[in-house]
Amino acid sequence: EERLSLADPEWSDVHVVTGALKLFFRELPEPLVPYGLFDPFIEAVKLPDPQEQVERVTELVQSLPPPNYATLRYLLAHLCRVMERVDVNRMTRQNIGIVFGPTLLRPEREPGSLAAGMDQQNQAVELLLKHFDCIF
Repeated sequence: EERLSLADPEWSDVHVVTGALKLFFRELPEPLVPYGLFDPFIEAVKLPDPQEQVERVTELVQSLPPPNYATLRYLLAHLCRVMERVDVNRMTRQNIGIVFGPTLLRPEREPGSLAAGMDQQNQAVELLLKHFDCIF
């Protein structure tokens, strides 16, 4: 069994750690937001009323299996802390949505066009971050 130490110099670059984190979530057999909730999340983001969006996404998050809920909450809490340092890291809510949207929330079957639905995936992550305290 190979053991990793984050104290090793190879992990000192934040991009390596972030890349490993994204790869971990991307390689899960099912995304953190399960396939069955992909369409409901996308439909919630498309709702015209922002308050309705938050209410519907809150319901969907509450319906996640407990391990998925806990992991998503922990990850998003961390990403909220990352956003607090936007002046240093340039990681705005939109940038984080672009980076993590397709990793955390993806359809079971890839659409013909990679761009199809990606904007809503990003928006879903942005909404989760923007309303983290209300949703969780």
